[in-house]
Amino acid sequence: MSLRINDEAPNFTAETTQGTINFHDWIGNGWAILFSHPKDFTPVCTTELGYMARLAPEFAKRNTKIIGLSVDPVSSHLKWEGDIEETQVSKVTYPMIGDPELKIAKLYDMLPADAGTTSDGRTAANNATVRSVFVIGPDKKIKLMLVYPMTTGRNFDEVLRVVDSMQLTAAHKVATPVNWKEGEDVIIVPAVSDEEARQKYPGGWKTVKPYLRIVPQPK
Repeated sequence: MSLRINDEAPNFTAETTQGTINFHDWIGNGWAILFSHPKDFTPVCTTELGYMARLAPEFAKRNTKIIGLSVDPVSSHLKWEGDIEETQVSKVTYPMIGDPELKIAKLYDMLPADAGTTSDGRTAANNATVRSVFVIGPDKKIKLMLVYPMTTGRNFDEVLRVVDSMQLTAAHKVATPVNWKEGEDVIIVPAVSDEEARQKYPGGWKTVKPYLRIVPQPK
């Protein structure tokens, strides 16, 4: 099953370090980030999980939940959390999904259908494609997908920035330009006519080209 942006995020029921969840029910009416790992006790992922633990309050301010996944059992995740807290000085407070039968990794197209049915005997190299980030909106649709190589740590500050952009653009008829950060100018989308824009932005805007109109970020 190939997934694309705006597809519905596949639902599932799974065991996590915080109990059994139904994914869509767990998301509720907010946003969610699902980020996956090829194996427990891997070095790059250890740093990532610790950093996400530190970022968790920032995502919470944005009504965004965090959940991890690794193709190992929950019992292994719980031991790994001890290493993460020790080495990254950050306690993992979000759930981690156990996927020892590889069902969710396959459901989210991170492993091929013929990858087998158990994590036993598999290495991080076998699971190299299980290094994805999915941002899912309140409508349960996939808003963003990122896939990283095993040797490159993910930039979760960028994920936070993208969540800011997506939440802003979902609420207002604007887009954010290259390298945009919270509080900077935004772009009026082409679907908004000048007449409609005058009603929305009585203070005016800067027209660079008819299709490129710059305006201060809406509050």
